[in-house]
Amino acid sequence: MRLFVFGAGYSSQAFIEEVREKFDWIGGTTRSAEKADLLRAKGITPFLFDGKKPGEGITEALAQATHVLLSIAPDEAGDPVLIHHGKDIAAARPEWMAYLSTVGVYGDHDGAWVDETTPCKPVSKRSVQRVAAEEAWLDFAKEEKLPVQIYRLSGIYGPGRNALENLRKGTARRLIKLGQVFNRIHVADIAGALAASMKKPQTNIFNLTDDEPAPPQDVVTFAALLLGVQPPEEIAFEDANLSPMARSFYGENKRVSNKKIKNDLNYKFKFPNYRSALESLHENSHG
Repeated sequence: MRLFVFGAGYSSQAFIEEVREKFDWIGGTTRSAEKADLLRAKGITPFLFDGKKPGEGITEALAQATHVLLSIAPDEAGDPVLIHHGKDIAAARPEWMAYLSTVGVYGDHDGAWVDETTPCKPVSKRSVQRVAAEEAWLDFAKEEKLPVQIYRLSGIYGPGRNALENLRKGTARRLIKLGQVFNRIHVADIAGALAASMKKPQTNIFNLTDDEPAPPQDVVTFAALLLGVQPPEEIAFEDANLSPMARSFYGENKRVSNKKIKNDLNYKFKFPNYRSALESLHENSHG
């Protein structure tokens, strides 16, 4: 089997490590020559792809791909993979494809629960583009009679990217916005769920998210407790100096259900909540 990954970043590389032994060859795209060298060092054949034109050698690599992971954000023109390499994928007829999207497609629900049947009402420009990309891939799946699984991811964290690291770097903040909750997803569960889905190729949509939507300040407080340090002072959301993107995240408040992925894929989460995950990350960081 041969795996081709569009966008071999943090989540994709966790998946690659999870399934490496199952594949005879793995290739992945990146935007820079420097990152290409890093991929090569990890045993991933690198391909440069900037999303503006077809990438050199990608057509030939896709011709032999049995599995394709799509982890590149769309832009105003649409989904760059579909635009520049959709025909190549259709010709290759891979047995499994997965597209990594975001729970941002649901928009704001005032803290109510959402699941895969909830209509999308995206707020931010990037989430509007994600909805369009999801629809384009579902149309592609129907037209080409190929299975495309769409995974809507919550806030991604894991080794090197978590509240413990933020506290160590001095960048952690406790922003308080009354009633605000977020779901999260540990990168190990992204890898685990994708690996589980390889046994059941199908066109479907799944929320890939933990069990416990929680206020963001609670995560920082728990991480501080583990490290034995004082949590940062609370800051009212109204008083916080936030980038437009950070502010837009707080404009969406919802609780995201993961029942479907548990039922359909029989997937058991390694880290069902932020506490179990941070405890594990803390233990591992101490050798």
